[in-house]
Amino acid sequence: MRYWRVERPPAEGQLDFGRTLELMAAIGHADVNAVAGAILKTVSTVAPIAQCTIFAYEFGNRPRTVAVADRRGGRFLQDIADSYARHYYALDGNQRVIAPAPGRKIDPAIVLHQQASDEIDHPGYRAVCYQKPNVSDRLSLLVQPAGDIWLSVNFYRDSSQGQFQPGEVAGIETLSPLFAHAVKHHYSLKGQATQGVAPLMLARLRQHCPALSKRELDVLRCVLEGLTAVEIAETMGVQPSSVITYQKRAYKRLGISSQRQLFALCMAPAP
Repeated sequence: MRYWRVERPPAEGQLDFGRTLELMAAIGHADVNAVAGAILKTVSTVAPIAQCTIFAYEFGNRPRTVAVADRRGGRFLQDIADSYARHYYALDGNQRVIAPAPGRKIDPAIVLHQQASDEIDHPGYRAVCYQKPNVSDRLSLLVQPAGDIWLSVNFYRDSSQGQFQPGEVAGIETLSPLFAHAVKHHYSLKGQATQGVAPLMLARLRQHCPALSKRELDVLRCVLEGLTAVEIAETMGVQPSSVITYQKRAYKRLGISSQRQLFALCMAPAP
């Protein structure tokens, strides 16, 4: 597993002009997965890639799936992405980049993160997100369009293709500024409008109490969305008793004791 900042300038003459136009046309497209599909086609000119996902990590909340593209078609990859966002995102090595501290200044750099299947210790995460979709290696492009918001563009290798080779990584690194600008622009057009009230309210709660854990934030988000303990448990893949425990811990950290006080705290001025 490794991380590095992109310093390589885009090279001339390495990208078909038609691919660039197709990618630009996908920005803000009504088809939510068009931009991931265009990126998958473009990146495949420098390396064999089986799948592409784009996630938005907003205000320390669990990620939202922005777009997916799978050469096999169907909902298979969408279901994998949903499982990742619900159960396994906190185990992802990219958290060291995107979640070190709230309120950090925007970093204009593009960061690449490589994470192979055999580098994942958690058996559930490895089975669901790598073994089930037959993925051997993943290369992620991380870019920050705004404070407390990160986007990740993820490229997955099929097991038959092996892990990324240095020349392939170099080719993707060369194209990464193009992809970064594309997803940031797409997010500004399509992503921010779908954030909803709950993520913004959670951002206010994190300002009041930065010590809230990811699981506690996940439960609070569901509470703010009006879900019951049973519904929250189904969403998170845990027992209802665990939901109650996380909720009590979060309330104690926030110094409140009821859902009514939770909503009031979300509306209170920032500390």
